[in-house]
Amino acid sequence: MDKLKLHTPDFTQENIARLAELFPNCITEAKADDGTIKRAIDFDQLRQELCDHVVDGPRERYHLNWPGKREALLAANAPIAKTLRPCREESVDFDTTKNLFIEGDNLDALKLLQETYLNKVRLIFIDPPYNTGREFIYDDDFSETSAEFLLRSNQVDDAGNRMTVNTDANGRFHSDWLTMMYSRLRLARNLLRDDGSIVIAIDDHEVATLRQMGNEVFGEENFIGCIIWQKVYSPKNSARHFSVDHDYLLVFAKRSDAWAPRLLPRSAEADARYENIDNDPRGPWKPSDLTARNYYSKGLYEVKSPSGKSFTSGVGRYWRQSYEKFLEMERDNCIWWGPNGDATPSQKRFLTDVQQGIVPQTIWSYKDVGHTQEAKKELLKYVEFKENENVLNSVKPIRLIQKVLQIGTSPQSNDIVVDFFSGSASTAHAVLKQNADDGGNRRFIAVQIDEPLPKPEPELASIFQMGTMRIRNVIREMQKESEGSLIVGGSSQSLGFRVLKVDTSNMKDVYYAPDGVKQGDLLDQIENIKEDRTQEDLLVQVLLDWGVDLSLPIAEEKIDGKSVFFVDQNALAACFETGVTEELVKKLAVRKPLRAVFRDAGFGSDAVKINVEQIFKLVSPGTEVKAI
Repeated sequence: MDKLKLHTPDFTQENIARLAELFPNCITEAKADDGTIKRAIDFDQLRQELCDHVVDGPRERYHLNWPGKREALLAANAPIAKTLRPCREESVDFDTTKNLFIEGDNLDALKLLQETYLNKVRLIFIDPPYNTGREFIYDDDFSETSAEFLLRSNQVDDAGNRMTVNTDANGRFHSDWLTMMYSRLRLARNLLRDDGSIVIAIDDHEVATLRQMGNEVFGEENFIGCIIWQKVYSPKNSARHFSVDHDYLLVFAKRSDAWAPRLLPRSAEADARYENIDNDPRGPWKPSDLTARNYYSKGLYEVKSPSGKSFTSGVGRYWRQSYEKFLEMERDNCIWWGPNGDATPSQKRFLTDVQQGIVPQTIWSYKDVGHTQEAKKELLKYVEFKENENVLNSVKPIRLIQKVLQIGTSPQSNDIVVDFFSGSASTAHAVLKQNADDGGNRRFIAVQIDEPLPKPEPELASIFQMGTMRIRNVIREMQKESEGSLIVGGSSQSLGFRVLKVDTSNMKDVYYAPDGVKQGDLLDQIENIKEDRTQEDLLVQVLLDWGVDLSLPIAEEKIDGKSVFFVDQNALAACFETGVTEELVKKLAVRKPLRAVFRDAGFGSDAVKINVEQIFKLVSPGTEVKAI
């Protein structure tokens, strides 16, 4: 039942609506005095519509602009005092896996990944919110939690129930979505290798603005193409105007001159077009046209078939080869005159001369890459739902993402694939499946905000948990088929994933703002690390600060009764215990790690703390030593 408005009409908005009917190009979005975004009139454009001469106004230039763009740039550049905390209990094969699941706002996650994965990612595939009038929860206020932001901005009531959605009626239809995407795409670009690419799934609502934004972030010269994916296999008879049967995949490269698509595997259907009807010893071939429309001065001549019939190139067309080259090809049995020797000549194209792959095309049929119903069935196979409302409608089929992987990554190159709108973890699933199909060793980084499901489930509380459950069940299925591991080139590939969660820094506030501590609190600030943080929490923050790969294997050893972590054998040695002695330091120095880190307040005495650097300089001068 609709509720009463309980307020007088807003005549301003009614007048704007009437003008929108007459001059839709004069309707824009603007920021009000209180900071909110609302529908407005572009008066300069309206004056031009009502005049028969050019009206003076702002200097014209070609650009994409919207309320909130500068705030989005600020959000992308602003630092955050956050970290990633490991979660062993939700991980699979934590110590050795190469795959990462990150729970948290993807803006925070992208910032935290900047140093570690700068210029290292081969492919980014994202399926962001389509902005169809439904809500998206990325608020981009990194100084408070999502729940705090929603309550402060009156988007939820005291009970936590949502009060608003991102609809065109509230005047924020495009601006909020563009602001949300802009900051994330800017950060994502930094992660890509020079030969890397990003593929973004989108529909008609924002494909035009996303294309413009992508041109600005990645450069118009780095736009690769727009792929049309046929997402349904039958028309929707309930459609008001057209049955929308497709979505888009926009493809941008980091550098188009360094990026090239990998050829897709040739299909049996493609090879079947080649036959060997004349038993040519060079194998199967197919006829190819010898003429072209482009002018060629040596391409005007007459030829005779074995039966004596004469042929010219035809009106408005020219032979591709000179007459001398044509005769040479005929002597080499590369000209086909038909079974009776009296047909228009064509060139024999041999299968052995064709590149062993197919150039990707921009129209993808559901028969080749799947459709939305297939995607839902795949999700339901690995995640059991009690409530129908929890089944995502925007999930993508695995075959679709596998094709993206085939084009944008190499099987045996340890390529990193990132999806920072992970959702139900379709991209992670596709990476594992593609590796199984071609023996590859790609690895994924999946990021998903801790968004609750529409309705409670017995074993699931959020979309993030839905994704990890799906991949956990996919891994079980693959392990069952391969007896515990996938065999890749004679070695086994881990099928696990390491769960990391975005959280506040492990360091107390005094570490970042010492002038904010009162004199009476000094005794509480002797220890600069928060009490609830574990040694593994500290280790992950050290990896982030040092820019060390978060997926490197981790081993824990006991040395003189103290826990010491070794990352990738000797890439990093870390001891966060208290009471560290010189004997322990010497034993670590003998191992000659590339990096060594200790807790600042963890040394047994001031003398030990002073001597640490001297010990490493004497025993292992190549080791970089730090303390937290």
